[in-house]
Amino acid sequence: MVEYAAMIRLKPLLIPAVPRQFPGERWINIALRCLHLVGIAGISGGFLFTLAEAQWLPFWYLTLSSGVALSLLYVWSTALWLVQLKGIAILLKVALLAAATLFPEWRAGLFVSIILISGLIAHAPGAVRGYRLI
Repeated sequence: MVEYAAMIRLKPLLIPAVPRQFPGERWINIALRCLHLVGIAGISGGFLFTLAEAQWLPFWYLTLSSGVALSLLYVWSTALWLVQLKGIAILLKVALLAAATLFPEWRAGLFVSIILISGLIAHAPGAVRGYRLI
């Protein structure tokens, strides 16, 4: 019974009635997305053209850090993001990136799949992106 009461108290913190926002959030989101795109462009050399790791590794760190920052921003707004199609797509892309490190021979195909998932979700109607699987 105690766990249920704790969950009831946590729900408004994790899933507010209205998603949280703060002044300048949109511009921070845009800046992080731009940095993320630069990172993706930079790592494409390693994933598609087998450039030496030293040439694309800084872009890898940029991609990871901007992606984590964006995800934290979305989860802070509402934890529902984790069960919406847009959040699940991010988790799928992270899993595909992990697979790319485990199976280097699939790296190019997995990278292209990640780009396709990104384009589909980013440009899908809001009702599709916000669709909750649970």
